[in-house]
Amino acid sequence: MEKTSTKKASSAKESSSELEEFFVDSLKDIYWAEKHLTKALAKMQKAATSEELANAFADHITVTQEHVARVEKVFELLDKKPQAKKCEAMEGLIKEGEDIISETEKGSATRDVGLILAAQKVEHYEIATYGGLAQLAKTLGREDIKDILGQTLDEEKQADELLTSLAEADINEAAEQE
Repeated sequence: MEKTSTKKASSAKESSSELEEFFVDSLKDIYWAEKHLTKALAKMQKAATSEELANAFADHITVTQEHVARVEKVFELLDKKPQAKKCEAMEGLIKEGEDIISETEKGSATRDVGLILAAQKVEHYEIATYGGLAQLAKTLGREDIKDILGQTLDEEKQADELLTSLAEADINEAAEQE
């Protein structure tokens, strides 16, 4: 009987270890994503027609740099070296944004509509990722990390709401008039 309970304890520990490994692997993924997003946002800012949209992208570059620093802090709290792993999803989303820039007319509201749509796809990916990571941190008993990731989650939601408000305010209607 003693061997069975030891085996169960060992099995529970292994599954926790697997979950922690998955958590760290997912952190590496979002770390890569955030670092590459700062470059993509600069391109989107430059391509934006609307001053308000360009300013929103500029502001989000700064916020994204803070997100990178927070992910680095999470690695530190886990006694891990910050390490990036290529995020295929973000690479695809960034490519989609670049395609919108190359396929739409410079100075058009239609380009801004496309940039907003591309940026919102990125935000939704980040919302899903940070929401999931925050819940995993909670499951792993790391409220400190959950709080850090939750702060980033809230900022990603705010960015998405700002993009929606810019589209609804006048950008979508301006594009319809082109």
